[in-house]
Amino acid sequence: MKPTKTAATQTATLAEIAREAGVSAPTVSKVLNGRADVAPTTRSRVEELLRAHGYRRRRAEATRSPLIDVVFHELESAWAMEVIRGVENVARDAGLSVVLSESAGRLTPGRTWADQVAARRPHGVILVLSGLDESQRALLTSRSIPFVVMDPAGDPGADVPSIGATNWQGGLAATRHLVELGHTRIGAISGPSRMMCSRARVDGYRAALETAGLPVDPSLIVTGDFHHEAGYRLGLKLLRREDRPTAVFAGNDLQALGVYEAARELGLRVPEDLSVVGFDDLPVAHWVGPPLTTVRQPLTEMAEAAAKLVLDLGREEASVATRVELATTLVVRSSTAPPAK
Repeated sequence: MKPTKTAATQTATLAEIAREAGVSAPTVSKVLNGRADVAPTTRSRVEELLRAHGYRRRRAEATRSPLIDVVFHELESAWAMEVIRGVENVARDAGLSVVLSESAGRLTPGRTWADQVAARRPHGVILVLSGLDESQRALLTSRSIPFVVMDPAGDPGADVPSIGATNWQGGLAATRHLVELGHTRIGAISGPSRMMCSRARVDGYRAALETAGLPVDPSLIVTGDFHHEAGYRLGLKLLRREDRPTAVFAGNDLQALGVYEAARELGLRVPEDLSVVGFDDLPVAHWVGPPLTTVRQPLTEMAEAAAKLVLDLGREEASVATRVELATTLVVRSSTAPPAK
């Protein structure tokens, strides 16, 4: 039986790569399969040639493990639990398991992670607030492992599938709500400036002030890291000012809870003396006292959409939308009120 044209082309390409790399065809196969018994210098040389030749493993060759890999920028948070829940919902229905890993605060996972994924051969990879460098993208592509970026930290690129939320609109809605209550001095605690969602939320905050004809005071905008401790520390900084803000847009719910703690320490009541708005609508926002006004980011739905997209890409669905933004909505509770007179 003669090989198909595609198979013959792939075989010839592998043979050419082996010759150029000065290794045997089985060694090239070991690199493709993520085997550990290849010298690092040989692996790098073969990987570089695979990228140069644009080698892409045929779907029929790619025996997948019943897994979805999920990589978090940071894993230890209630935010991450909502994402995991969404991915699990889709994975369970598809008969798949979920593998979790963390990039330890880096915006791209390490090279060791990429090799491990290549060896596992999952149905797909979801990167949360993370991304891939060029060599990692090429590695997954050559193994026919689809990937999706959820809530990308930066611009993922036009050719990278992604699921996001309307962060600018959320920042606008949060600040407009405070302006409509009568607040004119509104502080903002952003997340890390290197993250696109942080910048978009603060841009929405600025737009709401400018639209209302209010000045944007740069000294009222401080940069946090999306953690409770930053909300507390920066909340104290804002609230200890002689001309303190009467309201704070905290950028996310965890920082909003830190602002709550700072206000209590300074003897300020929420919302009588200080209005606070968060972002995310984590479960804790419902039962904290007072219940938190926040912008709902549909985290579970975003994660479900990312998981469905990565599976559709694995099935080579032709009509799949690969750039999706889900709507955010303002949820008004008891942490906001008109400023005290």
